[in-house]
Amino acid sequence: MDLNLKDKVIFVAGASRGIGLGIVEACLAEGAKVAIAARGGDALEEQRKRLAGIYGEDKLWARAGDVRGSATIDSMIEAIESDFGPLWGAVANVGLHPCPPGFEVDDETWDGGISQNLDSAFKLARSSLRKMTPRGEGSVLMITSIAGLGALGTPLTYGTSKAAMNHLAKELARVGGPSGVRVNAIAPGNIIFPGGDWEARSEGERGAAWKKWIRREVPLNRFGRPDEIGSAAAYLLSPAGQLRDRRRPARRWRPDQIGARPWPQHAPGILDAGRNCICLQRLQVPCIG
Repeated sequence: MDLNLKDKVIFVAGASRGIGLGIVEACLAEGAKVAIAARGGDALEEQRKRLAGIYGEDKLWARAGDVRGSATIDSMIEAIESDFGPLWGAVANVGLHPCPPGFEVDDETWDGGISQNLDSAFKLARSSLRKMTPRGEGSVLMITSIAGLGALGTPLTYGTSKAAMNHLAKELARVGGPSGVRVNAIAPGNIIFPGGDWEARSEGERGAAWKKWIRREVPLNRFGRPDEIGSAAAYLLSPAGQLRDRRRPARRWRPDQIGARPWPQHAPGILDAGRNCICLQRLQVPCIG
């Protein structure tokens, strides 16, 4: 399926590893030009060089920086537009922040967690929408978490900020929709990748227990992979996903229909990927690993 992303400019924040890198590679594979950003300049440059060797130097733009700051994200968007091309898609993928369990969270930790997850997503979306809405086209995608869909016992800053991101996506979809700009969110579940939390858990002292938990809790009995989230993201960012945004109710497809055709052509409102499933409103169907 051709997603019609050839030479469209996609900006991915948090792009040097994990889910962000999976989204970058999926978009490049579809012919997009991808601007990548992350705080760690060395890791970012390493991935830029590797990907440029596969897809070409002209397909990548990179800049290190902390996208929690409005000035940083605004300058990145301006540079992308002037040096790389008009922005078609933007992915808010910055997340995580150290936070202790329970309610004894100090002000600095609380503010840091909300800033890392929610504030960075809003500022990226705001800057991107300023460019997209006058042109009447584009797509913003927020990477949230299943921790934002229910109380799963995650640290307070993480689950709370991800829940707020889900709501933010809905509100921005209403704001941007009349201009032809779509806003969606993917809420990944248990995604494993080198250097990530799930790799550390699965290879740690309680690794066997965690793997048993995955087999019990996840319909496909395994971890998800960044490339699987990347495929879903590329679809939602693409012109092929134009009837899918957070404003629209989902059609309640049967599980056998979804399994046979993971990206149904006539099912508006693909909302979230949680516990390695596609979630259409409250209907969860095992679909992406």
